[in-house]
Parts: sequence; structure tokens; C-alpha cells
Amino acid sequence: MGASASLDGRNAVITGSTSGIGLGIAHGLARAGANVVLNGLGSAEENEAVRAEVAAAGTKVLFNGANMMKPEAIEGLIAETREELGSIDIVVNNVGIQHVSPIEEFPVGKWDAILALNLSSAFHMTRAVAGQMKERGWGRIINIASAHSLVASPYKSAYVAAKHGLVGLTKVVGLELAEHGVTCNAISPGYVLTPLVEAQIPDTAKARGITEEEVKRDVLLEAQPTKQFVTVEQIADTALFLCSEGAAQITGTNIAVDGGWTAQ
Repeated sequence: MGASASLDGRNAVITGSTSGIGLGIAHGLARAGANVVLNGLGSAEENEAVRAEVAAAGTKVLFNGANMMKPEAIEGLIAETREELGSIDIVVNNVGIQHVSPIEEFPVGKWDAILALNLSSAFHMTRAVAGQMKERGWGRIINIASAHSLVASPYKSAYVAAKHGLVGLTKVVGLELAEHGVTCNAISPGYVLTPLVEAQIPDTAKARGITEEEVKRDVLLEAQPTKQFVTVEQIADTALFLCSEGAAQITGTNIAVDGGWTAQ
């Protein structure tokens, strides 16, 4: 599937892309010929190591440490990318955080942070690039949602709400940009063993009163009929397909890559 996309000369911004799914997508787009702007936290040394790793594909790779919870920082990221690369053709809204807690104990600050990062940042990014994509007559906006955009799990009120909202945003943007050669789609992965997922395993174990190994077997993979974790590479290949001309008539939709989880 991924081999069908040639992105020579295209410029992509991927939020939350120094590890996990975002980094996998960065590698996939760079190998297909796209210049890439990485975004994330971490030390300068760590970020430069990741940047150099992606740049080994032979395209231009930049890093921008914008805090995606701050609209003004997002505006700065967009402005700097345009200055360095000239245009933005592909945006992958991937950045996200998680918190697991019963609703009556859910910290208000965590709710606000998750909505800001997992949902509002995608709005701000899309708002900033949509006009230019319309003018150029080509663009790809990909929102990394989750199986939790389609179904719910206990103790994840903010995350589930944000991911459901992200799919709603995807549909609206897909409709608004449909006549301009710009597509907007969501990818909803099942469980991938990313740092985000691994970090929530201890909290889930505590909330449910079970061991971490039981969380993997009886909570995470129990949801996926294939009984296998989705891989970062599989998500990257799906994103690459959505950037291809073969996907030009796919817009406003949500593609579940979840081992059959949401088919149940």
C-alpha cells in the first residue's frame, strides 16, 4: 500500500513525532520523498538524533519544539515552516497525552490539557494551513485518532471525548475542503505499544486492581480479535496511502486500524 505514494517535493508537518506513531509516520513520508518537520519535547541532543535518523532517507528534515497546547506556538511553527520550506502540503495531527482515572477523581487540569493537546491543537493546525492548501489545490490533513474515537473504555473520559471530537472535526474539514483538492481523514489505531500506551499500563493496573501483565493480556489485547498489537509501521503505511493520488476521493472518513476491535 505504502509504495503507491511518491511525495517528492511535498512538505509535511507531523506533530508529536519524536517517538511512537508520529516518528513512524515521519520515516514513512521521508522515505517517500517528503521533506519533514518534526515536533516534540525532549533534550536538544535527543531531538537532533531523531532528526538525523529521519533525514537519512535523503530529504530535508527540520525540528520545531513548539508546545502544541499553545495556539501562539502553533502559529510560530507554521510560520517557521513556510519560511524554511515555502509551503505545507501535508499535516499529520498526531500529538497526544493520556490520563486514566475514575470520573469523580479526574483532575480538571488533566481534562483541560488532554482536550487542548489531543483536539484543539488539531483545530489550530488545520485552521492555519487550510487556506494555503485551498489556494494550491492540493493538501492532505491526517488526524491520528484512536479506536477510542469509535468506542469507549472506562476511566478515559477526556481521551475518549477528545478523540470523538477529533473525528467530528475531520468530517467537517473534509466537507469544507472537498472541492479544493484537499482531503482530511482520521486514522484510528487500536493498541500500539507506543510510549504513551506503555505509560498508561501501570495506571490502568492500579485503577482495575490487576497486574500490568494482566492489563496487556486481559484489557488491551482482549479488545483486539487478532490478539496482536498494531504496529507503528502499519499506521505509517496507512498514512502514506492517504497521501497518495489513489486516496484522492477518500475524505472526511475514519479508518480503523485496530485488529477488528471496533467491528465487535
